[in-house]
Amino acid sequence: MKRSCVPVIVAAAAFAMVLSGCHKKAAAAKPPAAPAPTVANNTPSTSRSGAQYTPPARQQEASAAPSRYPDAKTRARIDELLAKIEDAYFDYNKHTLRPDAIQALQADSTELRDIIVQYPNYKLTIEGHCDERGSEEYNRALGDARAEAAKNYLAGVGIPSTQLAVISYGKDKPVCEEHNESCWQKNRRIHIVAAASN
Repeated sequence: MKRSCVPVIVAAAAFAMVLSGCHKKAAAAKPPAAPAPTVANNTPSTSRSGAQYTPPARQQEASAAPSRYPDAKTRARIDELLAKIEDAYFDYNKHTLRPDAIQALQADSTELRDIIVQYPNYKLTIEGHCDERGSEEYNRALGDARAEAAKNYLAGVGIPSTQLAVISYGKDKPVCEEHNESCWQKNRRIHIVAAASN
């Protein structure tokens, strides 16, 4: 009987080993099931990338807003008005606007104002000029003061000051090069131009 028990015990032990080996294989089979959570993680990232397309759509809507810069036809009309506005002239060593300078700035400034206030990105530049007398540094400062006086006047009639830039050329860009008062008077001026667009 003892001999018949031994094969049963050996068979039982072998069966137990086979069962324990199967359990380990079942445990080893669990890692392939792990990709399911990975797929679940990909789904939210897909929705995130879908959400990233929303801002460009909003930017396209914003670009459909009214232009902040005039079209070619409107710019041509502005150029016509600027050509009609005569240069404003100044007395020697002065930067205050004379009555004739104010009259020059008044010409067509109302229509000019009504147009450019609609286009905040459109800017004008007021150039300040001086005659040849005096130092370069002094004339730069005087030209700047003359341009600022014209800017203040134009802002007073309703042209936004944010659309008005000033620059002084001092005595560097004369319109007349003779050395007499008649010529110097022509150089003591401000001139208004459309600013270069970016």
